[in-house]
Amino acid sequence: MEHPNDRFPVVDGVVVRVPVPDGPTLRTIHRGTRTDDSPVFLLVHGLASNARMWDGVGDALAQSGYASIAVDLRGHGLSDKPDHGYDFDTVCDDLVGLLDHFGIGRAVFVGQSWGGNIVVHAAHRHPERVIGAVPVDGGIIELGRVFPEWDDCERRMAPPRLAGMRAGRLESAIRATNGDWPETGIVGSLSNFEHLDDGTIRPHLTFERHMAILRHLWSHRPSELFPYIERPVLFLPADSGDVSWTNDKEHSIERAMSALKRARTRWFRPAHHDLHAQHPRRCAEVLVEHVENGFLS
Repeated sequence: MEHPNDRFPVVDGVVVRVPVPDGPTLRTIHRGTRTDDSPVFLLVHGLASNARMWDGVGDALAQSGYASIAVDLRGHGLSDKPDHGYDFDTVCDDLVGLLDHFGIGRAVFVGQSWGGNIVVHAAHRHPERVIGAVPVDGGIIELGRVFPEWDDCERRMAPPRLAGMRAGRLESAIRATNGDWPETGIVGSLSNFEHLDDGTIRPHLTFERHMAILRHLWSHRPSELFPYIERPVLFLPADSGDVSWTNDKEHSIERAMSALKRARTRWFRPAHHDLHAQHPRRCAEVLVEHVENGFLS
């Protein structure tokens, strides 16, 4: 069912709130029809994001005959917001609990940014539940190697304090900086925030919980997991045009590809970090291609 605080009702999707055993209740958005001969795509957002960023991908997958479930992770979107449980093990266990609730044995885990690291972690922690992991401009994030001291990372990576901004100003800024995005991406971005009756916004993810997740991300080392992951991993990185940053990303992915047993990469050039919101149809086409060619199986 829809949440009373949702200012952007879901179109062409079914909203189901799922109580995770010993955990929070998570908002999920379902698109497409599950069949015995096609996998379900589990769509996992990034830090401070939400399930609505996958609306365009979910629509395109459904049009291609595939089912998907997008989820608001704990602390995000319209899911419950406990003060604990933001480590990688617990978040991955939440996702497995979600699959259990719907009677889904295995799924293709697709995650963006922090969500990319989550799906890699899930492939290591719960390989029996992961058909394949697809990090979307993520999966190789190791902030602790960029910022050896947490205090430096905390200072440099803290999110802006946006609570109290006028909703109209936020929307204008999002539209101005993402002029080539489809409307699904714009709505997804706006859905990262609670829209209050006084015309202002505040992030669904509180500052304190954001920093708790950032601390876990700072200490996460996916490169140490790669040699032990048996499931296929498909990287979908974005080339934003920043040459130095893209070169660093290329080297990290090359190292990951050499350590993983089964891995492929499909670059999006040029593309925003939120390439799933910017290019949802292309993203869905790559996912479907790698199911149908047998890589994600």
